[in-house]
Order: sequence, then structure tokens, then C-alpha cells
Amino acid sequence: MAGPRGAIGLKIALVALSLSGLWAAAPVIASDTLVSIGSPMTPFSQNKQNEPALAVDANSPFVLVAGANDEIDMEACAADGPTTCPFTTGVGTSGVYFSFDGGKHWTQPTYTGWSARACLGPVACAPAVGPIGTLPWYYEDGLVSDGDASLAIGPRPGSDGKFSWTNGSRLYYANLTANFSASRSEAAFKGSEAIAVSRTDNLLAAAAGDKNAWMHPVIVSKQNSALFSDKDTIWADNAASSPFFGNVYVCNVAFRSVGLGGAPEPVILARSTDGGDTWTTRQISQAANTNVAQGRAGGRQGCTVRTDSHGVVYVFWNGSLRNQGVQYLSRSFDGGKNFEGARPVANVAEVGVFDAVQADIAFDGVAGARTDSWPSVDIANGAPAGTDATDRIVMAWSDARNGLNHEQALVEYSDDQGQTWSTPVNGAEGSDRPDFPAVAISPNGTDVYLTYMAFLLPFQTTTATPRPMQGVVRHATGELAGWSTLNRGVIGDARASSANALESEFLGDYNFAVATR
Repeated sequence: MAGPRGAIGLKIALVALSLSGLWAAAPVIASDTLVSIGSPMTPFSQNKQNEPALAVDANSPFVLVAGANDEIDMEACAADGPTTCPFTTGVGTSGVYFSFDGGKHWTQPTYTGWSARACLGPVACAPAVGPIGTLPWYYEDGLVSDGDASLAIGPRPGSDGKFSWTNGSRLYYANLTANFSASRSEAAFKGSEAIAVSRTDNLLAAAAGDKNAWMHPVIVSKQNSALFSDKDTIWADNAASSPFFGNVYVCNVAFRSVGLGGAPEPVILARSTDGGDTWTTRQISQAANTNVAQGRAGGRQGCTVRTDSHGVVYVFWNGSLRNQGVQYLSRSFDGGKNFEGARPVANVAEVGVFDAVQADIAFDGVAGARTDSWPSVDIANGAPAGTDATDRIVMAWSDARNGLNHEQALVEYSDDQGQTWSTPVNGAEGSDRPDFPAVAISPNGTDVYLTYMAFLLPFQTTTATPRPMQGVVRHATGELAGWSTLNRGVIGDARASSANALESEFLGDYNFAVATR
């Protein structure tokens, strides 16, 4: 999320966002494209974006929409003294960007809402209604768009409630949301963070800055006063061959306590069958994170959800089993009404080293960028029609089974609905230390693409030495053979990034990729 979890420096953000936003149509040499074109070069933290998300319209694959944690509307550090860089209360961070030519050019619209972008210092910030570069209608609804963007594009429902691509396309933008008011009596929902979904059926108008093209946000998560909902992922069933075509699914982890480390923390799945107007939620994992040695999971994070051409719903997440890190899978065969018991489908050696500076796991060095080994998943579901689907599932994650400084971007696939899996292979190049890999497979299953942040030096025990890194895009056949590098981005220094607490780097928690035919 954007709030307490920091942000990223501009140079790194541009590499990460543009590479993860690559339109992967064919294995040709690619190049970087600036996505956050409306964000300023200075000052900090208005010049930061991280945790990019991406959606492609399967029925019109030149249409792309990206999201990210974008602090374009935050106050500058110079406001009310230059020693702090706070998240301005009430100001949103869910940035949105549009491309209508396959990612070659991007538009970053400006709407109106609660803004602090005019607070450049040195006087204390006084936010007010003004221009925003994030999702609209949150301030008006007593909410704050709070980042962790996840986007999906599916068919639009008709007046009869039935879904068809002939009705057009609907964009869904899921994100965390907080209450605008600190007063409990005026809160729009219970708890500190909820999951909300914004939608639009008119992408051209939304890209042009028309806030009326957006529907008002809908709260998806079922909240209580102690609940912190985190790390959402959204998916729309976009294959017309599916009996549940048009259904929309959101998964997240529900941290159910305040002051107890968040535990218990089950994975939650929300389901909508009416285009996002209403949602039902259910718990699909166990909640406890005790008795790890007896087979109870030691916590869960990083869920992701996809569907195949038959409408089977797959939810993956990172957890542990008997002291072993694993990727879990739970499936639904009735459109998200019921889920089978979760089971591990891959062993994981978590990357990173504990960093006492930030009390978190860092990838590149002391006070470095925090990291994780969450799964990235895609399915060749043949969208938009589903008729040429192979339904091959590909999954990738960052893995340290070979030890520190020998990390891999492991990729594997399944051809039997996740029952069995291929032996994982390293999709990264040479001596790259790959962080936050994201995988995508073309709808017909012929091409696989992998993007990641490549750190080019070993873990650093001092902040005095450079920490070069760059974005990388790789390509392979659907069988994960013949890996080649399509693009290596400009090399930057990860030390240029910063969390808002000014105590460590921050590159986010994930990247994203999509693929077309």
C-alpha cells in the first residue's frame, strides 16, 4: 500500500513502470516508454511512483491501462520543515494512465479532488480541493484512494444484465481505501483499510480527464473495526467461452487485529456477477498462523487470481507449510461460489536478508529495498473468445534456494488445471539478481514474457557503495524454452529511491506484465 509502506525514487520508478507496462505482442526488441508522463521531475515525494499494475483489453489489445502508487498530489518535503516527507492526510495515491496504441504513448489525466500538490513550502501545508492525478470521487465519498493498484478489463453488461463484448469493455480498478475523516462517527466504513473498486465504461473520456466517466467507488471488503485489508488483486473473466464470462473477482489478505502483528490473516475472495455493483466475500484459506511445524501456515500474503477458458477460478498466494515456504493454490469450479481446500504447488526459498534499519527483509543491502517471493501468475485462456485457449498456467517468483546473491526468477507451468507442474526453470539472465518478477503468457499460449528488477551487484553491507539495478524483459516459448532478452533498461542506483520515512530505499512490492497475441 502507499500509506505506511513508503514509495520509490523517480528514476527507478520510470524503469519499473515502463518495463512492466510493456505491450508484449511479439518477440521483438523493446524499449522503455515513460508511463507517468504527468508526474513532475521534482520535488520529492511528488516525483515518485511504485508498484505498477497493468491491464489490457483482450477485445481491443491496443488498449492498455496502468495504475501505480503515485504521490503526485502529496505535499513536498519542504512544507512545514524539510526534515519530514509525510503522506498528506486525505490525499489519494492511486494513479491511473491510459494508452490506446499498444503502450507507445500514454496519457495521465487530471481530475479534481483533495490535493496538496500546491504545498511546496516552507509554510505548513493546507490541502484543498484542486487538481489530482489519481482516481476521482474518493474525496467526495468520504474516502481516500490508498494505492496497491490492480486493474482488469472485461466485457460490459448490457441492459439485460448479460455480458458481451459487443456491449463494449469495462475497466475495473481495485485499490486500498482509507476513511477521509479521522472521526469514527463520520467514517465511510469500519476498520483502517478496505478494498474499493472504481469502474469506467468510457476509457477515452476518462483518459481525457472527465471524472464523470468514472462510477463512484464501491467498497468490496466486508469490514470490521479491527480489519486491515491489504494487497488486493482483481481479475475479470474475459473469455466468452466461460460459463461465468463477465464475473469479476478480487482477492486480498485480511489482517484481523490491531497491535498483534495483523494475525490472524486469511485470504479473502470477493465475487461480483453484476459488473461490480454488488459483491459477496468468502474466506478461502485458514486464518491461523501458529503451529507451523504441525502444518499450520505461518502467515499469508501476495495473492493473485485468474480464470481459464472454462471459468475455473484460480487463487494463488505465498505462505508456508511445516517451516517450508510455499506457493498455495485454491480453485473454484462454480464461478467463485465455493473453493476447494488450498494446497501447496511449489516450494519457495524466500529471498532477502533481515534489515534492522527498517525491521524488514531487504534485497540489495542495508537500508535497502524490501522484497518478497510472492507468486505472479497468468493463464492462456484464449481471450476474448476462448476458442484457441491452451489454458496453460504459468507462475513465477523470486527464489533464493541457491543462496544469497544467487537468486533466480523461477518459472513453471501446468497443463492440467494446476494439478501437476513442470520443473521450475530460471528465466533470468546470467548473473542478474532478479527481484519482483512478473510473468505473462499470450492468450493462445505460444509466448511467455518475464520482467523483473535486476540487481547487478551482491548484497551491500554499507550504503556508501553504489547499488546498480535495471529493468529487464525476457521472452520464451510457451514451453519456457529459448529464453532471450528483449530489453535491458537504463541502469540506475537503487539508493536514489526512498521510503517516506527517509530511512531506507523503497521499490514497492511487485511488478506486472501482460501479453497479447
